[in-house]
Amino acid sequence: MLMPKRVKRRRVHRGKMKGQAHKGNTVSYGDFGLMATEPAWITSNQIEAARIAMTRSIKRGGKVWIKIFPHKPVTKKPAETRMGAGKGSPEYWVAVVKPGRIMFEISGVSEEKAREAMRLAAHKLPIKCKFVEREDQEVKGGEANEN
Repeated sequence: MLMPKRVKRRRVHRGKMKGQAHKGNTVSYGDFGLMATEPAWITSNQIEAARIAMTRSIKRGGKVWIKIFPHKPVTKKPAETRMGAGKGSPEYWVAVVKPGRIMFEISGVSEEKAREAMRLAAHKLPIKCKFVEREDQEVKGGEANEN
């Protein structure tokens, strides 16, 4: 399971998930990606399940990138505990995902295989996702500055 090796603060606030993703919203490593269309917390177990589904689907061919990492600890108090006595201990780790974030990327396989692998991975996640392709954004220096 994914989790940080060490952290500065063991217990953090829940935070907000409003707005679009400004970072990690382009397909940068592979040829195809899986984009989140809803905000959510994705647990390390869900990330691992999606990764396994993708790699099994492409029969360990090609390359898979995981572009999200669970940095946020989610705490929980023991069952049947009275109110008070502070915050609970960390139970699991989550990655905060906003709409537009590319969560997984894949390359080295055909579009049909990539689409099927991403579909299987999306079934393991608690949010709606969209299959996206790499957009070759080449800015030509001479043409961009002409007026």
